[in-house]
Amino acid sequence: MAIHVKFLGGAGTVTGSSHLIRTEKSEILLDAGLFHGHREEFYAVNTNFNYNPRKLDAVILSHAHIDHCGNLPSIIKRGLRCKIYTTSATKDLARLMLEDSGKIQEEDVRYLNKINRRFDQALRKPLYTKKEASKATRLFRSLAYNQKFCVAGDVFVTLYNAGHILGSSTIVLDIKDGKKNIRLGYAVDLGRKNLPLLDDPVVPKDLDYLIIESTYGGKLHAPIEEAKGKLQDAICRTIERKGKVIIPSFSLERTQEVLYFLNELLKDKAIPEVPIYVDSPLASDITDVFKYHMDYFNGKTRKAFHDGDDPFTFLNLKFIRKQEESKALNNDPRSMIIVSSSGMCEAGRVLHHLKNNIEDSRNMVLVVGYMAKNTLGRRIVERQKFLRIYGMEYELNAEVRVINSFSGHADQEGLLEFIQEALPLKRTFLVHGDPEQSEILLDILRKKNLNAYIPKKDEEAELNNI
Repeated sequence: MAIHVKFLGGAGTVTGSSHLIRTEKSEILLDAGLFHGHREEFYAVNTNFNYNPRKLDAVILSHAHIDHCGNLPSIIKRGLRCKIYTTSATKDLARLMLEDSGKIQEEDVRYLNKINRRFDQALRKPLYTKKEASKATRLFRSLAYNQKFCVAGDVFVTLYNAGHILGSSTIVLDIKDGKKNIRLGYAVDLGRKNLPLLDDPVVPKDLDYLIIESTYGGKLHAPIEEAKGKLQDAICRTIERKGKVIIPSFSLERTQEVLYFLNELLKDKAIPEVPIYVDSPLASDITDVFKYHMDYFNGKTRKAFHDGDDPFTFLNLKFIRKQEESKALNNDPRSMIIVSSSGMCEAGRVLHHLKNNIEDSRNMVLVVGYMAKNTLGRRIVERQKFLRIYGMEYELNAEVRVINSFSGHADQEGLLEFIQEALPLKRTFLVHGDPEQSEILLDILRKKNLNAYIPKKDEEAELNNI
């Protein structure tokens, strides 16, 4: 029987990654990501699975980002009973991320239903609650890197370090097809070399097929080392004029990377010793998980910890949990650095800091991550003169700077290098990318006489017929 891959999500887009592998004996799901979009589309896509969760023999989770793990509680509600295999760090991070996702959905529905009651419209239910999300990790089973493990009768899995975030994996399936062995790689998301906390991505060898992201298929990143210098310049410039630096940041990985560089700059006496606040309970919890899983760090970072140089605990750094403490920062006239979520400025405590600080020209909004279209973060990056926050309009007088060097995704060069090192490949499938980025990478691969293809959502491919 043919081996089939069905591209359920993350095809032609960068959100909602999920792919179904069907063999003669088994059904394996690679990731169960949450699709992000406008409210109606969000509910429609995330409740339409196009497969039966009860029939799955295993779920393999690549990492803890919500666009890869966020729909697990939904499929559990619909009958998933099999084990979910991932690394130990991903298991601990996913628990926090899923519970936070459930909480956000409950709050969104609560707000929406206030409006619906006013206009006598039907009330909504969240996709899942925080309590339902917490149940998901009961099915998790931890695997170490480079450990080959049988997850179904004819399917073995090996996880390799993807170098994307803590605990992230490139998944390799060895599938028995009669007397043949089909070797399928899944590198979604793939990290880049020389990140401050993690080892470089590991390239599995002798793959027959590869599913790989194409987020930056048409772009090259500036070296990560540039981020430190740009961070230094931005902070010094702002402190010199007695302003505040507001850094909207994703709670998972980006916040920890920013803290790493801030620690380095303080040790080098390259920035003034002003108060530094991480204002995000989720980021605080995630940082604790990072400290617990030091074995996932690269050699340099592990040595720093063992030598007593904790990059997440240093002079002038304080993690803010209480809401009262968060609000008090806005009445504090001192220069300071505030790292706060959410990363795209769509929710969370960062909105309060922006509302109270963007009209002061002494301050700076320092952007260190991707800002999607139709988000407040994107409007800040575009330096729109007036911004609406909590229904009120504010004038953007603060300086805005963007540091693009922080990306944890492989760029075009990194993707090409990975693909070429993974040869021989019968076919490479490009997913997790906007069409323009995927097409650029596709064109390059075809010029190199490599068999590459961009699948559409819900399209199915037969591997052994290619």
